[in-house]
Amino acid sequence: MERLILDADTWLLVLTGAGVSAESGIATFRGMGGLWENHPVEDVASPQGFIKDPLLVWRFYSERRAAAASVQPNPGHHALADWERHLGNRFLLATQNVDGLHLSAGSQRVVEMHGNLFKSRCTHCEREPFADTTVYATGTLPLCGQCGEMLRPHIVWFGEYLEPADLERIESFVHTALDHGGKLVFLSAGTSGAVYPAAGLVNKVTAAGGDTWSVNLEAAENSHRFKHFVQGKSGEVLPALADLR
Repeated sequence: MERLILDADTWLLVLTGAGVSAESGIATFRGMGGLWENHPVEDVASPQGFIKDPLLVWRFYSERRAAAASVQPNPGHHALADWERHLGNRFLLATQNVDGLHLSAGSQRVVEMHGNLFKSRCTHCEREPFADTTVYATGTLPLCGQCGEMLRPHIVWFGEYLEPADLERIESFVHTALDHGGKLVFLSAGTSGAVYPAAGLVNKVTAAGGDTWSVNLEAAENSHRFKHFVQGKSGEVLPALADLR
C-alpha cells in the first residue's frame, strides 16, 4: 500500500464522514434506509420536522445520544489523533459526524461541520450552544433555563446552512498552508462524496496544487477527483497509511 508521508513540510486537512463512525457502531442515515420508525429522516432532521413535531424530533435525538454514548472511538479515530499530535498546527480535522468520537479519541483541532449531538441551543434567545448529554424521556420537551422557550439539538439539519465560521476556519487553514509554502494534503475518509460544500474540498485543494487521498469502503461519488484512492475500512487503513517523519 502506498504510504502517506507526514513530514515537517506537510499540512494535512482531513474530512471524515459517516463511514468512520459506522465502524464504531453508529447507525448512518443511509444504513437506516432513510427511515426511522417509518418516518422519513427529514421528519426528524429538518426545521420543518421540528416545527411540526418537536417531541418526535427530541425522541429521535435522545435515542441517538444514548446510542452514541455507548460506543467507543475505533482505530481510525485514534490514528487521526496520532497524526495531529505529530503535525500540531499543521493539522486540521473537519468532520461531518456529530457523535463526538473524534474528541473522545483525543483530537483537538476539530471543525464539527454539522454540529454536535451532545450540545443543545435555544430556539429563541441568544444563549450560546451548551453541553447537554441528557437523554430525555419520551414526551419530555426540554426548555431553555434562561428564557423558557424550546431547546433544539445543536445540529445542522437538512435545509440549513453550515456555520460561516466553520467554513472560514477550513479556508484559513488552506491559505495558511500555502502562505507557508508547505505541502498541502487533503484526505477524505468514510464520506459519500455527495454532500456539499464538504464534497467540493477536494476541488479546492487540487486547484491549489495539493495532494489528495480518499479512503473508503467503496468508491465515493467524487472518488475520481482524488489522486489516490485506498479502498477499505478507515479503521484498518488509516493506522497503517501514514509514514510519520
